[in-house]
Amino acid sequence: QVLLVESGGGLVQAGASLRLSCEASGRSFYNYAVGWFRQGPGKEREFVATINWGGGITYYSHSVKGRFTISRDNAKNTVYLQMNSLQPEDTAVYYCAAGSRPTEMTNGYNYWGQGTQVTVSS
Repeated sequence: QVLLVESGGGLVQAGASLRLSCEASGRSFYNYAVGWFRQGPGKEREFVATINWGGGITYYSHSVKGRFTISRDNAKNTVYLQMNSLQPEDTAVYYCAAGSRPTEMTNGYNYWGQGTQVTVSS
C-alpha cells in the first residue's frame, strides 16, 4: 500500500512558477513510477508528466513540455513537479499517482493522492 500526499499548490499570476511535491508513505516507493495528472474545471483528468522508478525516464504532455520538469528523490520518498511560465490554462487540481511503469494512461496507476489546487490568474 502506498499513500500519496500532494502539496505546493496555490494562486499565482501568469508567468510565475510553482513546485508541487508528492510525498509517499509505505514501503518500496522507489519501485514505483509516478505520474502527475490534472483536472481543470469541467474537464477530464489529463496526463501531465511521469517518471520511472530510478528517475532516468521521463515523459511530458505536449502542453507542458519545456515548461514543467518532473524529478524524484527516493531518499525522501518524494516526487516533484517544477512548473514554470504558468498560464491560466494550467489552472487545475493536480494529482500524483504511483504505478508499476511510467505511462500517460490513468488506468496504469494503482495509487492516487487527493490533489492540490493550482490557480493561475491572468
